[in-house]
Amino acid sequence: MPEFLLQRRRLLLVAAGSLALILLAGRFVLGAGTTTVAPLPPPPAPGAGVTGLPAARVVVDVVGAVRRPGLYRLGHGSRIADAVARAGGATRKADLSQVNLAAPLADGEQVVVPGRGVVAAGGGAAGAGGAANTGPVHLSTATLDQLDSLPGIGPVTAQKILDYRVKHGAFSSVDELDAVPGIGPSRMDQLRDLVAP
Repeated sequence: MPEFLLQRRRLLLVAAGSLALILLAGRFVLGAGTTTVAPLPPPPAPGAGVTGLPAARVVVDVVGAVRRPGLYRLGHGSRIADAVARAGGATRKADLSQVNLAAPLADGEQVVVPGRGVVAAGGGAAGAGGAANTGPVHLSTATLDQLDSLPGIGPVTAQKILDYRVKHGAFSSVDELDAVPGIGPSRMDQLRDLVAP
């Protein structure tokens, strides 16, 4: 190999080594004055609230004229409309006028979507012969209108019954009706044979 090529090769090796030393020295000099920054916390898991804790959930049973009846888990603050949507939506036979879609869901609640021509929860609609349905009104599934049709229960007290049901879940006994504001012992005696849990 000619001498000038050997010298050129040595010069390149010396230059590369010098550059590596300069870079290494610069890293130590610049790194000495830097501050260590703590890593950011990981993002909250999906479905977690602002605090990183799991968001509250409610479990409801959707039955009746829906495409996929069953148990569904929804976020806290969901409405009956959300539960019906999760169950695939109402069928063409559904009578949504008997369902308060805006009502908030309570954990353990059963959402009943009646079919057309079916009186949900023993309401007072007239049957085919014109006679009123005489079955009891079921407190756990009755609509505002059905509760309002009871003697001595107006729309305000009917809404209080619905609010109580949302807060406490389905009625397990008729005696629970006594805990609803505006219903006293005399009203309970009047309603006892007309309602069921």
